Amino acid sequence: MVREANQNDLDGMLELYLYLHETCIPERNAKLRDTWEYIMNDPNYHLIVNEIDGKIVSSCTCLIIPNLTHGVRPYAFVENVVTNEDYRGKGYATQCLDYARDLARKEDCYKIFLMTGSKKETTLRFYERAGYERETKTAFYQGL
Repeated sequence: MVREANQNDLDGMLELYLYLHETCIPERNAKLRDTWEYIMNDPNYHLIVNEIDGKIVSSCTCLIIPNLTHGVRPYAFVENVVTNEDYRGKGYATQCLDYARDLARKEDCYKIFLMTGSKKETTLRFYERAGYERETKTAFYQGL
């Protein structure tokens, strides 16, 4: 079932992010609690999850970003697309991306985009099958 995360999903999300690029679950401290509260209360931050038998198996983040151009229409940014290794290849991440696209349309976004650090052709083709274009924009990155 695809849905937006709720207050009780923190543990499931932290476990799922171990399949993204995290190497450990962060320490439970005020920073973690404050960040989770911020995410849960931000109307423009949508943490989309796919839950199977009570377990979060796939997720993506969709941010709606207010904008003064393009007729004062917002745009959406998708990040942190991840699926538990045991559940890959079953369409769960695609369902999360579809949810994000539908949400962006509902919010009258003029575009939705995502960036990936992956260079694997299978990952890039996955995003193309989900409707994203490789050649339309050029992304630049600056680590901080």
